[in-house]
Amino acid sequence: MNNRPAGPGSAGERLLQSLLGTTDRAAVFYDRQVQPQLTPMMREFVRQQTMVFLSTADAAGNCDTGFRAGPPGFVIDLDADTLTYPEYRGNGVHAGNGNILENPHLGLLFIDFTHHHIGLHVNGRAKVVSDAEQRSVYPHLPVDTAQSRKPALWVHLTVDEAYVQCSKYIPHLEPAPRPRGATANRPKDSDYFVAPAPAPDHRRPVEHGAGHPLPVMEHERLRLTPDQA
Repeated sequence: MNNRPAGPGSAGERLLQSLLGTTDRAAVFYDRQVQPQLTPMMREFVRQQTMVFLSTADAAGNCDTGFRAGPPGFVIDLDADTLTYPEYRGNGVHAGNGNILENPHLGLLFIDFTHHHIGLHVNGRAKVVSDAEQRSVYPHLPVDTAQSRKPALWVHLTVDEAYVQCSKYIPHLEPAPRPRGATANRPKDSDYFVAPAPAPDHRRPVEHGAGHPLPVMEHERLRLTPDQA
């Protein structure tokens, strides 16, 4: 089951198709829709998108999903075989990018919720590179890519396959600015799903000698000296 068969689709897909009698129908989809690189229409579609959903897994297969957004075309098609997108300073966890370091397989899902109600899957092999490294190879990349933020890293994807996500259950969304004041009583992001963090301790540092505060780090070092253990 872990060995991927020749051609598109996994061994699990093929097994379910056989059990459910959809092998012929799936073969038509594979032959017509699953492309080994981005078609011109796919590349144009990517240039218009302002959001993308990400799928990664670590070396043990533990999955993580992510979401990225930016101005139209923030995911850049470098050529028919290559996509790249910027990463900015966030919460410092790097869950998805950490997975890529262990397991380079990355899935992207672009969905147009507002106009044509269609989606595009792009699966491939990714790597995480520094901003300087990426620009040394692709100097034309934009510098200011979103809200005056400069990328810290880039994710670089080599395309293995790309195919359509049908429109049947894609909802219609209307683009609109965020209502003013709508988040006035809303918790901060960091407190939205968990209890608020305790307030910082603003007490004066421990004083030493003639009223001169002892630096906190030095105080910690002295408190842990062997003589006092």
